[in-house]
Amino acid sequence: MKVRLTREPLLAALQSASAVVPSRSPKPVLTNVKLEVSENSAVLSATDLEVGIRIEIEGVQTSAAGAVLLPNARLAAIVREGAPGTVFEIYSDGTAAVVKAPRSEFRLPVEDSLEFPVVATFPTEACYELTTPLIRELVKRTVFATDSESSRFALGGVLLEFSAEHVTAVGTDGRRLAKMEGPVALKDGTPIDAQPIVPARAMQLIERCLGSSDMPVRVAVRANEILVHTGQTTISARLVEGRFPRWRDVFPDRPDAQRVRIVAGPMLAAVRQAAIVTSEQSKGVDFLFESGQLVLSGRSAESGESRIELPIEHMGTSVKIKMDPRFMSDFLRVLDGGVNVTIELTDGQSACVCRTDDGYGYVIMPLAAD
Repeated sequence: MKVRLTREPLLAALQSASAVVPSRSPKPVLTNVKLEVSENSAVLSATDLEVGIRIEIEGVQTSAAGAVLLPNARLAAIVREGAPGTVFEIYSDGTAAVVKAPRSEFRLPVEDSLEFPVVATFPTEACYELTTPLIRELVKRTVFATDSESSRFALGGVLLEFSAEHVTAVGTDGRRLAKMEGPVALKDGTPIDAQPIVPARAMQLIERCLGSSDMPVRVAVRANEILVHTGQTTISARLVEGRFPRWRDVFPDRPDAQRVRIVAGPMLAAVRQAAIVTSEQSKGVDFLFESGQLVLSGRSAESGESRIELPIEHMGTSVKIKMDPRFMSDFLRVLDGGVNVTIELTDGQSACVCRTDDGYGYVIMPLAAD
């Protein structure tokens, strides 16, 4: 195996693969990346047996096909320290791999490439197609609400519900729930009722590997695996097992609810100010929606009290609800500061439902009032 690669695309591929490669593993072979070379193409792959990634590296020159396992951390360090524009030559004689640049040369030990697990390629059959901006928002607006440490239900992943025309992404930790939806296109033969639960870290890797906004993202769902193809990268992930909560029950039709329109940026600033004096033992903030203003109050025995007033367009009756300010801040933080948000309230014991005009919904369960 012998190939010449330019530093920048090789480094980008290694940085993406590093998000998958475990630093320590019962299977030491997994701390490597696999470089497969064929005629004028090179593919770098990595896996931890839960998530896998394959990246086609552009601008390569090959003189001998083959495959080699390379220690990820050392190879990444070698490439990272190279000067911009450096062309690396990598070749293997079966007992060692040589990484050579114009003024440097490294000889690295290698393991048998046949021992490396197979990393799935994207299938040619039916798949879903989404836009890159939508995928970015689906991840950003739902992953933060998941709970990777919970053994209850399947809260460590994001539920993706595909229909004939839409995809809905849902993340929850049992105390708050985030939902984002958008359009999807189906290729002929694609099932319209797939509901995979994708690990949160796989969703974050997908967002990290997204390319330009005009590049489509293709998604294929198998029995226990999801595959996502974007640009030169294919990501595969084992699905989260378990039952996802009945999330639609959290978005009830409440015609009697009061609806308050707020702007995300000023609301976020007010919530963060009110939370300054809260503590782990006294982490709640009172949200008092009055005619013409929202009053936020926080307090703790060791830090004192806060009172923040925010003008709002509200002419209904007063409603007071106690919520964890972190949950409200997490929601507002993923929105542009000028986005309008509709907050639905009934009383201090019922969920607070927040919605935007672009298909984003968020529910916060209230804390017990003092």
